[in-house]
Amino acid sequence: MVISSLADIALLSGQEILRIYGTEFVVETKADQSPVTLADVAAEAIIVGALRDAYPDIPVVAEEAAAAGRVPHTADQFFLVDPLDGSKEFISRNGEFTVNIALIENGEPVAGVVHAPAIGRIWWGGRAQGCFEAEVRDGARGAARPIAVRATEGALCAIGSRSHGSGEGDARLSRYPIATYLSAGSSLKFCLVASGKADIYPRFGRTMEWDTAAGDAILRAAGGRVECLDGSLLRYGKRNQADDTDFANPHFIAFGDTRFCALAS
Repeated sequence: MVISSLADIALLSGQEILRIYGTEFVVETKADQSPVTLADVAAEAIIVGALRDAYPDIPVVAEEAAAAGRVPHTADQFFLVDPLDGSKEFISRNGEFTVNIALIENGEPVAGVVHAPAIGRIWWGGRAQGCFEAEVRDGARGAARPIAVRATEGALCAIGSRSHGSGEGDARLSRYPIATYLSAGSSLKFCLVASGKADIYPRFGRTMEWDTAAGDAILRAAGGRVECLDGSLLRYGKRNQADDTDFANPHFIAFGDTRFCALAS
């Protein structure tokens, strides 16, 4: 089963990330001015190697390889990997970083795993497979607990980026009955909406597909939806874009209770 093997791969890479997390690691800067550490590189090597061994016919698009210009041809099916989402959180040692692995089919994230090694949590979900979370101890998953988005009749809890802003005060959110704002790092925001701890995640800044695919898959499996600002579903495998680079996302809003999607129109 793909989703189970993706979770095992994420757990394996998470152990290596934690090993490096406990050292005095060096921080470098990539061409796009984003930070990178040995943990990013080491985790990606583990994940990509494991995916190629298990699924040799499915291409892997991974963040660090893409940054170096190594991007395979992608057709209807491919993996998207962010080996260490939330590098700023990793560097500041607040624990809010994740391993993201997703399977894309025909532009849709159909299976995804998000693992937060320092927090000791893992979330996974897929199309027609349900959505789950579990504790992680000593690199092993505990008992799986089903999760789902929550229905709400009134005030919403919005969650936004700890490093890039929550969206509070943005006029584009005025149509939603948002009462409280939370912040979290990395793809944890998707997981918190998927598990009913928040209701809406607006992102009006730049993201790449490997940042969002795994969390998007989990949220969809939990009953939510991720929309571009024009109301269309966020899609994957975007290449040769006229107004942006390959795999770059437009701005989007992730919803738990999809009844609120209608307010966007």
